[in-house]
Amino acid sequence: MSIATDTAATVSAGAVSAGTTGTPSTETDAAASEVETVRLVNGLSCELPATSPLAKLLKSQRTWIGPDAKQRRRILSAAKSIAIVGASPKPQRSSYFVGTYLQQSSDFRVYFVNPNETEILGQPAYARLADLPEVPDIVVVFRRGSDIPQVVDEVLAAGAKTIWVQLGIWNEQAAYAAEEQGLTVVMDRCIKVEHARFHGGLHLLGFDTGQITSRRGGR
Repeated sequence: MSIATDTAATVSAGAVSAGTTGTPSTETDAAASEVETVRLVNGLSCELPATSPLAKLLKSQRTWIGPDAKQRRRILSAAKSIAIVGASPKPQRSSYFVGTYLQQSSDFRVYFVNPNETEILGQPAYARLADLPEVPDIVVVFRRGSDIPQVVDEVLAAGAKTIWVQLGIWNEQAAYAAEEQGLTVVMDRCIKVEHARFHGGLHLLGFDTGQITSRRGGR
């Protein structure tokens, strides 16, 4: 049975596992829990571990290439505000971990978007991007890969210029379509990891330097 190379993939943003203190552990744990939803040529789909040989094969067949490290650094350096779509108030969720990091270790104005919540991390939660008090510079997305086209439409309607799809979430067709409509797209990358590595919290190869602080660095 053959498999379509334009796989509509994708991943439910796997929850970051919690340590003994209740604090989520590293993105390595999140990656280990990711599940790929693979669409077959016959229209059916199936789920398989992201670390499986088949998932790795499909990943190697990706054609869309996003901004490189220097471009991602410029995107983060230029941004002043970030909206997190799909934010969760649950500490075991990766969006909660990322939101906490951005609040405590960055200078961004951080907004949370979730129509099912009224407050997240001590701040009001908004039902839609259009409800925010300002147009965010970056919209970070914690939604299923199949939801990305809808989020792209919402980002465009809100007037934001950059959509950042979190680690483990992939929709190649949506990325191409978003770029055609003028959006800057980052996909399948953790904004927490990227910010930390560009601001002294991680070595460029990904090693933890233990130096993540709330101080602005290199912006």
